Amino acid sequence: MTHLKKLLTRPLVNISIGLAVVALIVAVLGFADATYLTIEHYRGIVPPCSITGGCEEVLTSEFSTIVGIPTSLLGIIYYLLICVGVFLYLDTKKAVILKITLMLPWFGLGFSLWFTYLQIFVIRSYCAYCLVSAVITATLFFISFIMFKRSHSFHENI
Repeated sequence: MTHLKKLLTRPLVNISIGLAVVALIVAVLGFADATYLTIEHYRGIVPPCSITGGCEEVLTSEFSTIVGIPTSLLGIIYYLLICVGVFLYLDTKKAVILKITLMLPWFGLGFSLWFTYLQIFVIRSYCAYCLVSAVITATLFFISFIMFKRSHSFHENI
């Protein structure tokens, strides 16, 4: 826990622009996935799911909405916040914007793990679109971790 606290409290330095761009691209893919699911939700259509075959069960389950809001709409907001945050960082080079943005996937990973757990153990069906979103969030988490770790390693070398 001490290492996590150090990782999050130190300022970001030595930031890789390339990794920030990769994070932006990955977040745009997540945004597209969540947007597609949200549009189909409001159209009343369950997207075809030929790979896993369980999209209908997952997307119509009691867990597909939170207080009447489709979880995919919450995904749109999550991915949009990441896209905007990374874009603002790339435009302004203000590390504090990127640091706040890079914390979002840490929370997103928790939600993704929860929803994946629900698919496996509660619903017992798999939604390919949802699993793609989980992989995208895990990728964003990994990128975030690398950027925090590189910045942390930089401080240790000073």
